[in-house]
Amino acid sequence: MVSSKQKKKININGKDIEYVFKRTKGSKSVRLAIYPDGHFVVTSPKWYPLYAINKFIEEKAQWIFEKVKDVDFDLLSKKKEAESADYKKTVRLARAVIKSRLEFFNRHYNFLYKRVAIKNQKTCWGSCSQNANLNFNYKIINLPEEMRDYVIVHELCHLQELNHSKKFWNLVAEAVPNYRTLRRKLKEIK
Repeated sequence: MVSSKQKKKININGKDIEYVFKRTKGSKSVRLAIYPDGHFVVTSPKWYPLYAINKFIEEKAQWIFEKVKDVDFDLLSKKKEAESADYKKTVRLARAVIKSRLEFFNRHYNFLYKRVAIKNQKTCWGSCSQNANLNFNYKIINLPEEMRDYVIVHELCHLQELNHSKKFWNLVAEAVPNYRTLRRKLKEIK
């Protein structure tokens, strides 16, 4: 499902309310979703005319207002700014720790990699691309050191074996002999 999205604002009863507008291929009708933090999302098919979408939002304006009237958007904005600053600080720390541990373990493996990216991944701790790029979840910094090292070694070994074959696990075991235990513990965290 391919989509494009934009942030927009609407003023209802003197209150500026930010929302996300998404045009989605495969969508059959206009939809509106409101979340507890007061933001809402309007989704429409790619072919749907903009004037019809705006009319839809205007018709729902009072209902939207009733749902978000008690939300303190200024407080939410300040909270998001604080979270963003904390996120940036955590990402810098994660980047430094990950690069240091990559260099440490790669003294043993001597693999070539290109880019190391620190991301806010939702479903995984790390990944390795066919182009030899390594990606790590910034939340790895919150893991116990031996689990963090396991994730780093795991992705490092994918540079040699881009699979989970016996050869791959033997490579991992060279630096992390107790990888099975750590792998099990890591699955329990998610």
